[in-house]
Amino acid sequence: EAKAKNLEVKIGKFQLAGNGRAIATDATTGFVKVIADAKSDKVLGVQIVARGASEMIAAACAHMEYGGSAEDIARTCFAHPTVSESFKEAAMAVSKMSIHSL
Repeated sequence: EAKAKNLEVKIGKFQLAGNGRAIATDATTGFVKVIADAKSDKVLGVQIVARGASEMIAAACAHMEYGGSAEDIARTCFAHPTVSESFKEAAMAVSKMSIHSL
């Protein structure tokens, strides 16, 4: 959709293979992707392909509903160890700051 609207975007993607909880539970297949406006950093979309994605998407929807930025997500404290930390890592990857990327 962003491409169709000619929006300039930046994308952060995190593979679940880099998430400790996913490794411990043998659920490393999948990823989380955050699409943000290149100028404002506002989150335009999130794609989650992972076991438990339906439990993680609510946080993404809340950030988008209230105009949250990728930096807002990156600065959010997530419980550890959880697969939902992958959402934070993907947001950090938007600015090339992901810690556990492979």
